Amino acid sequence: MTSLTVTAPLAAASPAAVTPPVFGPRIIIGLVGVLLAVLVSGLNEMVTKVALADIRGALAIGYDEGTWLVASYTATSVAAMAFAPWCAVTFSLRRFTLCAISAFTLLGVLCPFAPTYESLLVMRTLQGLAGGALPPMLMTVALRFLPANVKLYGLAGYALTATFGPGLGTPLAGLWTEYVGWQWTFWQIIAPCLIAMAAVAYGLPQDPLRLERFKQFNWRGLLLGFPAICMLVIGILQGNRLDWFESSLICGLLGGGLLLLVLFLINEWSQPIPFFKMQMLGIRNLSFALLTLAGVLVVLLAVIIIPSSYLAQVQGYRPVQTAPIMLLAALPQLIALPLVAALCNLRWVDCRWVLGLGLSMLALSCIGGSQLTSVWIRDDFYALQWLQIFGQPMAVLPLLMLSTGSITPMEGPYASAWFNTVKGLSAVVATGVIEALTTSRLHFHSTMLVDNLGNSPLTNSDSAGLAHRLHDQAVVLTASDLYLCMAGVALTLILLIFWLPTRIYPPRAPT
Repeated sequence: MTSLTVTAPLAAASPAAVTPPVFGPRIIIGLVGVLLAVLVSGLNEMVTKVALADIRGALAIGYDEGTWLVASYTATSVAAMAFAPWCAVTFSLRRFTLCAISAFTLLGVLCPFAPTYESLLVMRTLQGLAGGALPPMLMTVALRFLPANVKLYGLAGYALTATFGPGLGTPLAGLWTEYVGWQWTFWQIIAPCLIAMAAVAYGLPQDPLRLERFKQFNWRGLLLGFPAICMLVIGILQGNRLDWFESSLICGLLGGGLLLLVLFLINEWSQPIPFFKMQMLGIRNLSFALLTLAGVLVVLLAVIIIPSSYLAQVQGYRPVQTAPIMLLAALPQLIALPLVAALCNLRWVDCRWVLGLGLSMLALSCIGGSQLTSVWIRDDFYALQWLQIFGQPMAVLPLLMLSTGSITPMEGPYASAWFNTVKGLSAVVATGVIEALTTSRLHFHSTMLVDNLGNSPLTNSDSAGLAHRLHDQAVVLTASDLYLCMAGVALTLILLIFWLPTRIYPPRAPT
């Protein structure tokens, strides 16, 4: 049994590291600034993805070209998460964070003015690189500056990126495309990022540069790891559109990416200053948290995609009409997460049981969703969203507690790299898995319905209306199957709780 006591700064690996300042309002402002920037980074990806049809129409971009805008942004964003902690140590946390926010904002301003598709693709790729560098900074600030007794509340702020942020994508996309203008799917970041920059500049202390770290820079790791992650992300996101292994491009991306990733991990094992400390996977709670996080993110993404897709295809909803059910689960996170943090901060509460209860609520929500029919409208999903209000934070925050509670201060940067990169890759894998399952089950149910129809005597049928009803029913059955799959994932993760993690006590200041 251990206690979550990671209080040292990210630069703690050096004897010259600066002692953290006393916790106070200034540090809180800096933390809020980083949190705001990270939320905006995630929203930028979600909103532009949801509003992609409107953006393509305005810029006269085809469907295939539009998918590359999403894939390239996500690829560099996930890759940046792996290497940003090293950069924050070397260039200082404050300076690196400000540079990342500045580049992210500037590129967002310029995107709607892109003269060609190619220039827009380059800008989105670079913007993903800047945006992906921000999430590791949030975990770093929370672990470095917050005193032990409130550290879990800082981690709760980080958990907002997995529970609160994704749910706002559809509502904001609906707002901009319906009432303001498609350009604001890019420009929505400007005001929040300017506020975030001011807060970070005021609140975070300035550490010294540590350029001497370049003498031991892991060039081989960068040249292997960065393209490996990018190739895997693009291969997964484009796989469903190009029919997976029927495409030589997808085979090359996934095969080459896996090969480079294996070489990268082998290289990291023996590096004096690695980007990923492979030995940390021997920490039982960290390994469990990373594995479970991957499964949780699959479920969390599914409970956003499934109702949105069903309402759009069967009921003809636009994003603005789907927004209320997304907001019902997202907005209460601002209250639910602090409450869950307060619960986990009680010494007599075992966070493993909080995790189990949260996963149970997600499983129950998915089982309820599997009962949907073609007559369901937006209001029928509200009961499922109520279960997710506390189910989501109770499934995420204990994982943060488990992953950071079994590491030493010196391992803080490596834990941040592991957690954020796995988080980013898991979201990509979740998208690929859900798309593949949707396509497979939709084809299966369409075939079965047509076969059954062919064996039934029908007269005076309206072929167009019949085809529409068959498609709607196939979508309903597919959505039901997906909900049952997600319930199975959640229940499987509950079983792992009895086997892998050990007890972690809430952080307390040393006496």
